[in-house]
Amino acid sequence: MPANLPMADTDIPALDVRPVPHSIRHATVIGALSAIRPGRSLDLVAPHDPQPLLRQIEGLEPGVWSVEYLERGPEAWTLRLTRAAS
Repeated sequence: MPANLPMADTDIPALDVRPVPHSIRHATVIGALSAIRPGRSLDLVAPHDPQPLLRQIEGLEPGVWSVEYLERGPEAWTLRLTRAAS
């Protein structure tokens, strides 16, 4: 798909970390994000607002990820993380 066309939501992988043990959640998300190509997105589903994780991601790759909240609780928080186009 050309870079200037919007992606359909069905093209965006989703990662639900609610069943992932807390001790490895951040590592799981960071590993998944490493597979996302420039200009592409990952939808993250978390049991709470993942502000600590977002700060960690920004610290590892400053300015690389934009974040859009798709759902704000109370059962789940869904965020779309998009890697900046190169």
